[in-house]
Amino acid sequence: MLDSLALRMRPQTIEQVIGQEHLVGPGKIIRRMVEANRLSSMILYGPPGIGKTSIASAIAGTTKYAFRTFNATVDSKKRLQEIAEEAKFSGGLILLLDEIHRLDKTKQDFLLPLLENGLIVMIGATTENPFFSVTPAIRSRVQIFELEPLTNQDIKAALETALADSKRGFDFPVELDAEALDFIANSTNGDLRSAFNSLDLAVLSTPADDEGSRHITLDIMENSLQKSYISMDKDGDSHYDVLSALQKSIRGSDVNASLHYAARLIEAGDLPSLARRLTVIAYEDIGLANPEAQMHTLAALDAAQKIGFPEARILIANIVIDLALSPKSNSAYLAMDAALADLRKSGNLPIPRHLRDGHYAGSKELGNAQDYLYPHNYPEKWVKQDYLPDKLKNANYFKPNETGKYERALANTQEKIEHLKKM
Repeated sequence: MLDSLALRMRPQTIEQVIGQEHLVGPGKIIRRMVEANRLSSMILYGPPGIGKTSIASAIAGTTKYAFRTFNATVDSKKRLQEIAEEAKFSGGLILLLDEIHRLDKTKQDFLLPLLENGLIVMIGATTENPFFSVTPAIRSRVQIFELEPLTNQDIKAALETALADSKRGFDFPVELDAEALDFIANSTNGDLRSAFNSLDLAVLSTPADDEGSRHITLDIMENSLQKSYISMDKDGDSHYDVLSALQKSIRGSDVNASLHYAARLIEAGDLPSLARRLTVIAYEDIGLANPEAQMHTLAALDAAQKIGFPEARILIANIVIDLALSPKSNSAYLAMDAALADLRKSGNLPIPRHLRDGHYAGSKELGNAQDYLYPHNYPEKWVKQDYLPDKLKNANYFKPNETGKYERALANTQEKIEHLKKM
């Protein structure tokens, strides 16, 4: 058995695909395409190890088309030309194009006509969202399908199938304890390839008993899977989903969900992304409701980045809990967005002359800085005068939420000033 278990268990027909019922189940789109023999090029995207290559292999096996693979990162244009020649000679083939988001322009230009004439049915595979990472020229010629993470039950079913299949699995008896099976399913984070590889290592590194059987216990399985497969592709779609879920959980004041998503990023060792996102949250979602939380966040994140993991998790926990349970306000950034919207609509309007710089020679002749009233010379350090350009003099951007003591104080000050303006 020179090939790995993951390779031996790769599905040969569409019925053997694990999971992805929304695409390959009875009556679903890819199953219908295969059964009608009406294949079209597609892009499959989702986390590693959940079946992108398996679906491509299964489509080829079911339809009896030749199946070739091409990696956009490492394979040359010459290799693509050889595949094209084979497709012309054989009347067509299925091409799994891995890491399609990294396909350079010269390879794209060569591939596009082949997609147009149907000689090659391309199945692109990527961990990144193709709507962001794949060029429009390719996207317009394919269908795009998102694959869903495999469940623990999917992983267990696949491993049990491998253990029961003496041709593709193991050609000797293997006994896998239920606790060991649960451990693999829980620890590989929906990555079936990793689950197969871990089982393969455990089985092949375990001596056979007198009858040639191998017994895999939880202890053996734990030693074969030294590190949890809770991984994070920092450029992938799931990475941004976790960051988004973290921010929305903190915004929604769900401290438990906030800690969960922060834990995912901690486990992945992604302190820079955590620091950036928590800084944004402190100002975007907490804002003026609790400025002290912003100062605490910046100080703690600075310290966290100096000490690094694992100790940095302690500081991150403090920040996440503080932000999640803090009063919330987005009034500041909404005020800035409103000001930017007016600016983009009206352009750079003339600044009132009394506000212009009056320190250079000739400024007085132009009427600049004349009649400016210096607020410090007046009671309460305020005096009635116009500051906005005439066209925007009635603009009111800041609308306080009053969700914290500080912002309520700002709201009171604003209300007092607006009252004085009307006097």
